[in-house]
Amino acid sequence: MVLPNLRLNFGRIFCIPLAVTVVLSSAVPFPSSAAATAAFSRHRRLVASASPMNPSSQSQSPPPPVAKKVEHAMEMFGDVRIDNYYWLRDDSRTDPEVLSYLRQENAYTDSIMSGTKEFEDKLFAEIRGRIKEEDVSAPLRKGPYYYYKRTLEGKEYVQYCRRLISDNQKVPSVHDIMPTGPEAPPEHVILDVNVKAQHHLYYSIGAFKVSPNNKLVAYAEDTKGDEIYTIYVIDVETQATIGEPLVGVTSYLEWAGDNAFVYITMDEILRPDKAWFHVLGTEQSKDTCLYVEKDDMFSLDLQASESKKYLFVASESKNTRFNFYLDVSKPEEGLKVLTPRVDGIDTTVSHRGDHFFIKRRSDQFFNSEVVACAVNNTSSTTVLIPHRESVKIQEIQLFSDHLVAYERENGLPKIIVYHLPPIGEPLRSLESGQAVSFVDPVYSAESSDSEFSSSILRFSYSSLRTPSSVYDYDMKAGISVLKKIDSVLGGFDATRYVTERQWAPSSDGTLIPISIVYRKDLVKLDGSDPLLLYGYGSYEICIDPSFKSARLSLLDRGFIYAIAHIRGGGEMGRQWYENGKLLKKKNTFTDFIACAEYLIEKKFCSKEKLCIEGRSAGGLLIGAVLNMRPDLFKAAVAGVPFVDVVTTMLDPTIPLTTSEWEEWGDPRKEEFYFYMKSYSPVDNVKAQNYPHILVTAGLNDPRVLYSEPAKFVAKLRDMKTDDNILLFKCELGAGHFSKSGRFEKLQEDAFTYAYIMKTLNMTSRL
Repeated sequence: MVLPNLRLNFGRIFCIPLAVTVVLSSAVPFPSSAAATAAFSRHRRLVASASPMNPSSQSQSPPPPVAKKVEHAMEMFGDVRIDNYYWLRDDSRTDPEVLSYLRQENAYTDSIMSGTKEFEDKLFAEIRGRIKEEDVSAPLRKGPYYYYKRTLEGKEYVQYCRRLISDNQKVPSVHDIMPTGPEAPPEHVILDVNVKAQHHLYYSIGAFKVSPNNKLVAYAEDTKGDEIYTIYVIDVETQATIGEPLVGVTSYLEWAGDNAFVYITMDEILRPDKAWFHVLGTEQSKDTCLYVEKDDMFSLDLQASESKKYLFVASESKNTRFNFYLDVSKPEEGLKVLTPRVDGIDTTVSHRGDHFFIKRRSDQFFNSEVVACAVNNTSSTTVLIPHRESVKIQEIQLFSDHLVAYERENGLPKIIVYHLPPIGEPLRSLESGQAVSFVDPVYSAESSDSEFSSSILRFSYSSLRTPSSVYDYDMKAGISVLKKIDSVLGGFDATRYVTERQWAPSSDGTLIPISIVYRKDLVKLDGSDPLLLYGYGSYEICIDPSFKSARLSLLDRGFIYAIAHIRGGGEMGRQWYENGKLLKKKNTFTDFIACAEYLIEKKFCSKEKLCIEGRSAGGLLIGAVLNMRPDLFKAAVAGVPFVDVVTTMLDPTIPLTTSEWEEWGDPRKEEFYFYMKSYSPVDNVKAQNYPHILVTAGLNDPRVLYSEPAKFVAKLRDMKTDDNILLFKCELGAGHFSKSGRFEKLQEDAFTYAYIMKTLNMTSRL
């Protein structure tokens, strides 16, 4: 569960259809978390060229693996569930029999897909060919430097770089351009991730934090994909390591002055539960524990105020969040309560001047309000932005003279800028905020790092036809200046593509928004066009429509791409989420089915041309709708899917279980047990025809155990009554977010698209 620019602890994270082909982040030069994307892939050998859609050729392919059955009975409330594939779970990931089975599945997938290897290679070359491999991100001012990332031709990973700001640019302006010529200050490479990654099959930087004095960097690395990090501190100029690394930690870390930082560790079920204060040069065993969260339904979060004067340690469940603050100038005073724990109250906090600013949600004010309190009197608050039933306040960002609210209305994001009175003057209700304007009918707009002391807001913008873009917005003048738009090579022309929003009536009459894009000179809109429908619908996550250059390989072959903004997500406000969780979770699935039926009715596609995709909790969606309406779809892609819902949520030793009882329900209670069992994909596989299905997993995944999709596939193989192709691809060297290299991720896209087009008999269109 990762939010765009909002911090979330462990979850069965969504994979929104974002651009993994865009290697340079449009939002933040040094993102705190790897953004996740498509399905898994490996190099394949040519084995057979027959199409698995042809029954006569299917016989030429090797038989699929058959997992042995070992009966495992589980009883609850007088109900007995038999899991014949429970043995596939091995928490050590070392059992030879389990690993052998996973390798057999991978080999079978390689064999079946070998006949389209040439087509897949063509797709990969096409997708990679759209990338400007040697590039730089939009530089971000921080103190006396520009910080940015650089990519090099042929290299998988980025370099973190900086360059001194010239004397003639000391005053920030939206029109600033970082000089790069021979007379410009020289570039300094702080960290070359290619060098760090060269001895690892997987490598990811989860945090990259520059110290306040710009002399040191603390970064967190993960070398397995299990999201257990090691923190290193280096000297920016010499790259020399400072002290010993901190091991077994999360990627949450923030500087507390120039010589210390705060970080968070996890318990045995990977729940972030302890906040620590570390002084440079001291051993990790000597670190001071600032807070321990003992309630296993709560996890810790860590943020720094935009002013950098305070750090905030938050403890949160799915319904409640409370905060402590640490005065960076007085760390010896430890954490102090800012917003107390009150069940059902969710607060996110920041600081400016002599006030704390608080975004506060409750059952009454479900779409949140913004209030402020004096630093020396946190119990008395002033409402700055009131709650509105039709407008959700997603996030706030503070500057010395401005407050920026990231809102949602009618399913679309908005950015509203408010002027603040001078520091020291009383705060009162904010009115007449100015809205940043956008051009596309459906789009995504997200916050980015900005300088607190300036009047320049940086944000990222994208749509289904507009490549990821970085803007600087002058909050005084009200003008936006484009700082960077990601290059798309190969003759891309945005005017060829149409993006629009449709509204599908669900079974209870609720209108579900659908974002759509297609190439207007290729589609017929008569029901004959192929369509890929994406869905997620959990954790209040907003799947806003954004650009992905790899997707052009579908659109330029006549595909329509659509996103169903179903309940359980947060696109339409807090109640949209509430109506798609717990005992209303089935709304998520019926909404998706309604969107599919609507697209067929309006002749965007037909059943024979409709493909679907979802990842993680979105993989649960795919598994559920496949059991409910297998006749509705031609093919499905379920990435790292959360499909063994009841068994997982009954086991508190599995990561995420306890913290997610407020999301899915606690099946130790009879009402939830039977409701969850009624949709859990593994528990509802039956003897019926299913469409073509591709399922992926990551062996080191801490969020969705690899055994869940493995069981789902094994049970489908045993029970389904069709001859359609069912493939399982388990990446043995990665976790929830698939492989870590940028080109490796493109290979995964190529594999997934090749699979989809194989099921539609479109692979001859080289």
